[in-house]
Amino acid sequence: MSVTVKFFASVREALGASSETLDLPAGVGTVGALRAHLAARGDAWQQALGNPALRMACNQVMCGADTALADGAEVAFFPPVTGG
Repeated sequence: MSVTVKFFASVREALGASSETLDLPAGVGTVGALRAHLAARGDAWQQALGNPALRMACNQVMCGADTALADGAEVAFFPPVTGG
């Protein structure tokens, strides 16, 4: 399954990237599992994605960690407060 991941505000700044397209390994089927998969990349990723208040959206709809992913989904991660 392939998904596009977008990073906004301080998450984007911490990771040095605004988006990427990923082919997910077996077992990564929810937004929460994707977040954990990305956080396992290292310290910067853990710090950027480890905030419990981090907001998530799937296909431009706010969601929780248990939201199922489908091929071609767009997932966004952003801090609870973003500037305009």
